[in-house]
Amino acid sequence: MTDGKPLGFDTQQIHAGANPDPATGARQVPIYQTTAYVFRDADHAAALFGLQEVGYIYSRLTNPTVGALGDRIAALEGGAGAVCCSSGHAAQIMALFPLMAPGRNIVASTRLYGGTITQFSQTFKRFGWSATFVDFDDLDAVKAAINDDTRAIFCETIANPGGYITDLDAIAEIADGAGIPLIVDNTTATPYLCRPIEHGATLVVHSLTKYMTGNGTVTGGAIVDSGKFDWSASDKFPSLSQPEPAYHGLNFHETFGPAAFTFHGIAIGLRDLGMTLNPQAAHYTLMGIETLSMRMEKHVANAKKIAAWLEGHDAVAGVTYAGLASSPYKDRVPKICPKGAGALFTVQLKDGYEGCTKFVGNLQLFSHVANLGDARSLVIHPASTTHRQLTQAQQIAAGAAPDTVRLSIGIEDADDLIADLDQALKA
Repeated sequence: MTDGKPLGFDTQQIHAGANPDPATGARQVPIYQTTAYVFRDADHAAALFGLQEVGYIYSRLTNPTVGALGDRIAALEGGAGAVCCSSGHAAQIMALFPLMAPGRNIVASTRLYGGTITQFSQTFKRFGWSATFVDFDDLDAVKAAINDDTRAIFCETIANPGGYITDLDAIAEIADGAGIPLIVDNTTATPYLCRPIEHGATLVVHSLTKYMTGNGTVTGGAIVDSGKFDWSASDKFPSLSQPEPAYHGLNFHETFGPAAFTFHGIAIGLRDLGMTLNPQAAHYTLMGIETLSMRMEKHVANAKKIAAWLEGHDAVAGVTYAGLASSPYKDRVPKICPKGAGALFTVQLKDGYEGCTKFVGNLQLFSHVANLGDARSLVIHPASTTHRQLTQAQQIAAGAAPDTVRLSIGIEDADDLIADLDQALKA
């Protein structure tokens, strides 16, 4: 805060969580490459292990570099706190870990990253959890999918791969009515384009690997807690609202209030699951976030221009970019993503599966990789890669049909990218 006024996004993306190092005065957040931390005395150690004092014990739990990153992400998302972890997939598991138990389920959008669908539909079974997949444009179907064992609703702000925008306000209203949290994956939008907590989300998850870092160097994940959910309103969430045996009966919600989920994520989630983000990766991500707003503006400007050009190409059957006037999601852009519809979308080619694979192979500036959100423009054919493990019906529901190519538009010169697309489509 400055003179009582909230700091702007561009200021927070540089300064949030980044005070000068008290030992050296270093202005950039140092990489604290250490495993453990010396206690002042026995009482200090006992207080830390008993959650009676906040501090550093062991880097599986907390680390100053990683902590600075969590503070910055929480500030940008408008959350009460954040827990950073090793990947976006780890963030999803850690977000659900305090909420779930054998026999419990979540209601999830059909329009999700293919790896997420596999994690939810296959890996969850090993925990005794399950997921019901629903078209989130059908609000009645979402309501009907919720039962007494449902513990969360999960969706993406801008769905990967199709770039579809979710009506977060409508879904949040359903979650509130059922007394369960809404978890929103904000990876493809970033807090610059959308802050899901302002639309009713309880928890926000990120794959920091993508736009937040922006340079394709490290993997990372984060869970941001809104601090607004009443975990004690029902008996559905005993991990947060009931005594915790591992901490001599401590009640996380009663003790930590709005910070309950964040403290649980560190004291239980990172302690027992060990999905720790390393400090060097946190450092890279902190540096990447410093230019997030500028990069996202360029990503969006390029995507709008390229999507419009592709829509008029003879070889193209359709473009799913929500920023196009032809998109059925165009009315959600000013409501959910007022600064733009992101830079991820799909293109349907008239030549089908074979045409897609040839098109990808002929591109030169676009890199054929299993990633998105890089400064470089990226391309992939989901049906043969990221969504290969799904049935064709699941692929179509997820927006990854066999005739579909996913583009992640970078920050290069848009005309150069169009020229590359043009030569590849002609070839």
